[in-house]
Amino acid sequence: MSCTRTLVRALPAVLIAAGAAYDRFTPAAYTAVPFFTAAPLVAAPLYSRRGTLLTGAAAVVVVLGVHLLMGIVLDVESVTELVTVVTVSFLAVVINILVRRGDERLASAREIAEAAQRAVLPEPAERIGGFEIAARYEAAQEDAFIGGDLYAVQDSPHGVRLVVGDVRGKGMGAVSAVAVVIGAFREAAEQEATLEAVAQRLERALDREGTRRDGLDAHEGFTTAVLAELPHGDGVVRLLNRGHPAPLVLHADGTLVPLSAHRPALPLGMSDLGRRPDRTEEHPLPGGATLLLFTDGLSEARDARGVFYGPEARLAGRTFRGPGQLLRTLAEEVRRHTGGALADDMALLAVRRPGPG
Repeated sequence: MSCTRTLVRALPAVLIAAGAAYDRFTPAAYTAVPFFTAAPLVAAPLYSRRGTLLTGAAAVVVVLGVHLLMGIVLDVESVTELVTVVTVSFLAVVINILVRRGDERLASAREIAEAAQRAVLPEPAERIGGFEIAARYEAAQEDAFIGGDLYAVQDSPHGVRLVVGDVRGKGMGAVSAVAVVIGAFREAAEQEATLEAVAQRLERALDREGTRRDGLDAHEGFTTAVLAELPHGDGVVRLLNRGHPAPLVLHADGTLVPLSAHRPALPLGMSDLGRRPDRTEEHPLPGGATLLLFTDGLSEARDARGVFYGPEARLAGRTFRGPGQLLRTLAEEVRRHTGGALADDMALLAVRRPGPG
């Protein structure tokens, strides 16, 4: 890659040299103008403004020098060639300015997107309430930083509480709903005594948000989510699943256990379709075990043949040094599995309870 980049950046100089040789060693009826005009045009997106200007100036000087050697400086064709190279060199500088301005706007947009991600989905601390934590967000769209997937971790008097969810839809409406869910979760996680009460707070927050959204999402928007609670002293995890992929527990010896809900509830925002009472379910989470929560960007990632990634089958029997290594491995494997073409965003959250396995 580095060698290719070097060759590309050397191309304007090669074009000028080739043009000089072509003009010098071919009959006067043949022109090397395409070489000399191509050089500054190639330089425009690759070089700085000064570099593009110097490339154009070099092309003009070489054309003039070749014509002087050949004694045809004042010929009509020679003057036309020189004027053409000067004009194209000027246009190349203009193109360079426009390209740089576009790059600056893109860089500014990226900075804004990164700031929005940090504000809406801040990366949690590596240790919260004595637990080891890691989170990761993989956007399906290149250069995108945030979409409809979400995660949050909050320490509370009742233990460390977590949420991972997936908002239906794309664009700013989904991002707005993500902000609403995370804001409501952080407040409710501190104040509510049970996960059922936390879920109801999220439901009410999304209902309020839905009345402010126009179009289809105002009537059909919903969010799948799984809420988790890790008590500080007990070796258990309490889960409340609202239509979301089942979390996994990876034990220290490589044993993998899916935590499927026995009585799954409807996603958040779908209470109009019927009310099912939320029920928290409790599962063992001994010392050394890791709880993995994720969105369907992981479980539904497909390769070119349409084969799903399948985190249960892929992770069974494997061990990892910590949550961070687990998430890095997952992200790398999913990228390889899909050929780098994720169909959906992917949010990952892993929490390990300290202690021996």
